[in-house]
Amino acid sequence: MLSLLRIENFALIDQLELEFGAGLNVLTGETGAGKSIILDAIDAVLGGKVSSRVIRTGTSRAMVEATFSSNSALAVTLSEQEIDLIEDNSIIISREITATSTNIRSRSRVNGVLVNRQVMSGLRERLVEITAQGQTVQVGQSAQVRDWLDIYGGDSLMEQRQLVSSTFSAYQQAHTALEKRRTSERDRLQQLDLLTYQVQELTAANLSEPDELEKLLQERERLNHVVELQQMSYKVYQALYQNDGEAPAVADLLGDSEATLTDMVEYDTQLQPLLDMVRDAQATLAEVARQINTYGESLEADPQRLEEVEERIQELKQICRKYGPALTDAIAYYQRIQGELAELNDNEQTIDTLEQQENVCLEKLTQACHKLTQLRRTTAAALEGELIRELKPLAMEKVQFQVEIVSTSPTAAGADKITFLFSPNPGEPLQPLTAIASGGEMSRFLLALKACFSQADESATLVFDEIDVGVSGRVAQAIAEKLHQLGQNSQVLCVTHQPLVAAMADQHFRVDKQVITLAKSHKENNGHPEQRTVVRVTTLDNLNKRREELAQLAGGKSAQEAIAFAESLLTQAANHRRKS
Repeated sequence: MLSLLRIENFALIDQLELEFGAGLNVLTGETGAGKSIILDAIDAVLGGKVSSRVIRTGTSRAMVEATFSSNSALAVTLSEQEIDLIEDNSIIISREITATSTNIRSRSRVNGVLVNRQVMSGLRERLVEITAQGQTVQVGQSAQVRDWLDIYGGDSLMEQRQLVSSTFSAYQQAHTALEKRRTSERDRLQQLDLLTYQVQELTAANLSEPDELEKLLQERERLNHVVELQQMSYKVYQALYQNDGEAPAVADLLGDSEATLTDMVEYDTQLQPLLDMVRDAQATLAEVARQINTYGESLEADPQRLEEVEERIQELKQICRKYGPALTDAIAYYQRIQGELAELNDNEQTIDTLEQQENVCLEKLTQACHKLTQLRRTTAAALEGELIRELKPLAMEKVQFQVEIVSTSPTAAGADKITFLFSPNPGEPLQPLTAIASGGEMSRFLLALKACFSQADESATLVFDEIDVGVSGRVAQAIAEKLHQLGQNSQVLCVTHQPLVAAMADQHFRVDKQVITLAKSHKENNGHPEQRTVVRVTTLDNLNKRREELAQLAGGKSAQEAIAFAESLLTQAANHRRKS
C-alpha cells in the first residue's frame, strides 16, 4: 500500500506531500489541474521513463519519494537484493532526476540503497498497477493479452510457460547448429584440407627450437670462414702465450712482471695483493691460450655440413615467409592449427545427427506448447466466467466474452495467438474487443479485468487514471461501486471527474492550480515580482468540503441544487458502504 508520496520540483509541482490511506483514494479537480502529474510522479519513482520536461522550470533537480507498506513477498524480494526493511517494515523508494547541459540523469534508491532499472521493474510489478482507458492499444496486442491470461493462470501456468521458453531455446540452438552446418559444410571441408596440408608441411619441417635459424646462420658463418678462423686463433695463441717472432708474448711479459713484483714484496709486503693479481692473470691467460689453441686445432672444413646447413636455412626461411614472419610465430601457428584440425575432426557431426537432434527438440517443444495451450484454455474458461460476472454489475448484463486461442508457430511464449472477443448486445456476433467496444465499454472492461486480477494478487496498489471517462448515470454508479469493492481488498487510487465515483471515496483529494508570487529575492519582471503556477492538493477531510467539491463536479458551481445533489450522493455512498 502506498502510504506517503513526496514530490519536489516535478513539472508544475514545487513541493507536495500526500498521505494516502487504505481503500478507495480519489483525486478530483478541473481538467488540467494537475491530477495526471501526480500519477506521472508515481510512475517515475517506480522507474518509468522521464524526460527533461518533468524537471520544474528554473530548477535542475526533481525528486519523488514514495513510502509503501511491506508484506512477506516484498520482504523476500528485498532480501534477495540485500536490502533491509526499515523499522516499521516500510519500503521507501526515491528517484532523483537531474538535468545537465546535454541530457538528464536519474538515481533510484530503495531504503537508501542504490538500485538499477531491473530491480525497480521487479518491485514495480509487486507495488503498483496503473490502468487507463488508453490501454485500448494493449488490449489489441496478442502478446499483452497472452501475458494477462498467463498471469491469471497462476504459478502452474507460468511454470509451464517457463518450460516452453527453455525448450524453445534448446530447439533454437539445435536449429541454428543444423543451419550453420548446412551452410558451412563446404567451408569446413576446404578449411579441413588447408589445415591438413599445413600441419603436414609444418610437421615435416620438424620445428622444435625457436632459435634454430639464428644458430644455423651462425654455423654457416663459421663453416664459410674456417681458414680465417684457424689463422686468427693461431695468431691469438702466439700473442698470448708463445710468440715465434721477436716480440715477447703476453705470458712472457706477465712472467717478468711477476718476478719484479716478487722482489718488491721482499721490501714491501703491501704489494702482495698486486702480485697475487698478476699470478691470477697468468693462470687465466694460460687457460685462454689453451682453449684458443684447442679451438683452432678443432676447426675443419666440412662442405657436406655446410650444404646441409644452407638447405635447412632455406627451408626455415620459406616456413617463415608462409607462417611467420619469425620462426617463433610459425611454431605458435603450428601449435594452434593442430588444435583446430583436431577440433574439426574430433567434433565432426553429420547433418543427419544434427537433424535428429533438431527433431527431438522440436518434439519436446511441441509437447510443451500443447500442454501450455491446454492450461490456457482451462484458464480462459475461468477468466471468461469471472469477467462476465464482474461486468454484469457494470450495466452489462447481456455481455458475451470469449478468449479466442488460435494455434501459431511455436515461440518462446508458446504456440498460441490470443484475442479477447466481445459482444455487448444480444444477437450480435463476437468480435475483437478493440474493434467493437465503445469508450465506456472499454472502461468497464478494463475495470472488470483488474477486478479479476486483484483477487489473484491483493498486494499491489491499483491506480485508475480517468477509467470512467465517457460514462454517466447508472454506469458511473456501477463503476463507483466496483471501485469501492476493489478497495476492500486492495488500495485503489483513482483520478476521476465523476461525482458518483468521488462520493464513494474513503479518502478524497482536490487538485487545483494556483498562481503564487515569489519572494522579492527572486528575479522581478518589469519591476513586478515573478509569478509562478503551482499544483496544490487539498485533503477533503470533512463533509462540508467534500459536499462542495462534489457540487462543483456535478454542477460547476455551489448552487443549492448542486449541494443537495452532492448531499444525496454522500448519503447514497454511506448506505452502500454499510451494506457492503
